[in-house]
Amino acid sequence: MMQSNEHAPSYYRASANAMVQRPALEADLSADVCVIGGGFTGVNTAIELAQRGLSVILLEARRIGWGASGRNGGQLIRGIGHDVSGFAKYVGEEGVRYMERAGIDSVALVGQRIAEHGIDCDLRWGFCELANTPAQFAAFKGEQAHLEAMGYAHETRLVGPQDMAQVVGSTVYAGGLVDMGSGHLHPLNLVLGEARAAEALGVRIFEHSPVLELIHGETVQVRCAGGSVRAANLVLACNAHLEELEPRLSGKVLPAGSYIIATEPLPEPVAQQLIPRNLALCDQKVGLDYYRLTADRRLLFGGACHYSGRDPQDIAAYMRPKMLKVFPQLANTAIEFQWGGKIGITANRFPQVGRLKQYPNVFYAQGYSGHGLNVTHWCARLLAEGIHAGASQGLDIFSQVPHMTFPGGKALRSPLLALGMLWYRLREAL
Repeated sequence: MMQSNEHAPSYYRASANAMVQRPALEADLSADVCVIGGGFTGVNTAIELAQRGLSVILLEARRIGWGASGRNGGQLIRGIGHDVSGFAKYVGEEGVRYMERAGIDSVALVGQRIAEHGIDCDLRWGFCELANTPAQFAAFKGEQAHLEAMGYAHETRLVGPQDMAQVVGSTVYAGGLVDMGSGHLHPLNLVLGEARAAEALGVRIFEHSPVLELIHGETVQVRCAGGSVRAANLVLACNAHLEELEPRLSGKVLPAGSYIIATEPLPEPVAQQLIPRNLALCDQKVGLDYYRLTADRRLLFGGACHYSGRDPQDIAAYMRPKMLKVFPQLANTAIEFQWGGKIGITANRFPQVGRLKQYPNVFYAQGYSGHGLNVTHWCARLLAEGIHAGASQGLDIFSQVPHMTFPGGKALRSPLLALGMLWYRLREAL
């Protein structure tokens, strides 16, 4: 897939609010902090830092929200990643409890930011996890009990296979778990609104400003084609698009392809039959399906994460059969939008957050592995705490989780992981 400097041709771009063109960096400037990356991580780190009184310059190589932040499924779902209990040997039981709480509080943080700045991004509360097998549905009972033991403040409800029509008009599921503390939204409008909020706080944002060189030292120098930034601290918020800007980090995140289609607007009775309560929905497969209704009643259907490094030539032709397995009643429904791009995957499916050992004034967050909408906002807060106060309990806990570098070098990382994921899919099918 050719990479354009403009946003993917998505439903989100077609329905975006006030997409402002910002200038490229064309001067030599200075700030307390330079942030590289104009997605959720970078923009929200800038907000958090500005709220703490620091001056911030943000550099984006293309457009605000160009990457996964502006084209993802829009599912605002609790959780940091896969089961975090396995990290107890690194962070202890108290650290695991912090991670679990952060997975909930990060969703609330997004809701608070939307309310505080009056961002119009079609936020709707309500989510349903979908079980593909009876064993998965049985596991939902334990998940619900664990949430209750944590004092989860929102309604959760188990939905048996005989009652699934209450949440989804499909016969392929073995049950569900409804969670009214998660939901869905328009991600591009969210990050665009947050960028406006950052600017109102004094953050200077430059688009079309790819970074050519980092010169490390007590003061970091960030060089672009038209100018430079000198800053006491640097934040790398590039995720799947870091490439070789910082080789110590780029090998720890695999850029994987993710794809979405959106139908034509559906008649209200059809939309009501597909998703009666306007929930976000997501199943439990390795190559998961996730879907929801947009504000104008389109079905937005995504998934099919690709690790091979090759994108399908026709996304709609690739994704439509997956949609029809779930909703065969849409056989005659037109697909009006199709898009895709890279997301950042880590080997342990846990985000990488911390500072470089070699350069302690360089901070980073990346590798959200499909949980980026909420976790980016939480990691942004941790980075700002670490930079402003010099320490952050959450940053310390997250940075204690070790992360492997994908083997095989740049050329072989994707093919090797693709083989590994094929094995998991084959095991899932047995």
